Amino acid sequence: MIIDSGSYTNVASVTLVRKLGLNTIKHERPYQLQWLNECGVVRVNKQAMISFSVCKYKDEVLCDVVPMHATHLLLGRLWQFDRKAKHDGFKNRYSLEKDGRIYTLALLTSKQVYEDQIQLKKSYEDEHSDSAKVEEQTE
Repeated sequence: MIIDSGSYTNVASVTLVRKLGLNTIKHERPYQLQWLNECGVVRVNKQAMISFSVCKYKDEVLCDVVPMHATHLLLGRLWQFDRKAKHDGFKNRYSLEKDGRIYTLALLTSKQVYEDQIQLKKSYEDEHSDSAKVEEQTE
């Protein structure tokens, strides 16, 4: 999950939506994005309701669904505004409010991000390796 004050939209990856078997709805106002992927312009025409939790904090947010590799969930300014989120750059934490309660989310360290990326890469490679084996067996 990435909290991004530079993004106006909340975005979920196609992979996340597919793996969790989430229902999608047609986007009321389809649009195009270019910055999320290396493949150029992406047409945004679907949305999904995403439930997530970070320790005791639980939330649900309507996200645009697009192919992304950087993350599975990107929370933009809309979510931050709704939750009155404040970033403390010194402590590298977000404080936010939901249902009258204040929550503090501590961000991952650089080492934790690196380890997470290694794990994601390995699971991605394993998944594609398994797909290739299935294709070989069916031929």
